[in-house]
Amino acid sequence: MITPEQVKALLEPDADEPTLIVVSGAGVVVPASALGTDRYRGAMEIISRKDLVAQLGTDVASRHDLEEIAARLDAALTRLGA
Repeated sequence: MITPEQVKALLEPDADEPTLIVVSGAGVVVPASALGTDRYRGAMEIISRKDLVAQLGTDVASRHDLEEIAARLDAALTRLGA
């Protein structure tokens, strides 16, 4: 399940581009540099900070926006069977 808190963490500025992934059925925000590690190998990448900001047109989101984004991402995962 993708939560508004995970979306908020994804929007936090970070030099090592945060990315939202699903690993073992749980959403996790990790730095891009961690994606190739054994711990996250095979994880499903959902969206990067860069891509989310590009879609939103901003890196600031209200609580309502965070909830809507999380719900949309979660629904997409459900459709994929993840």
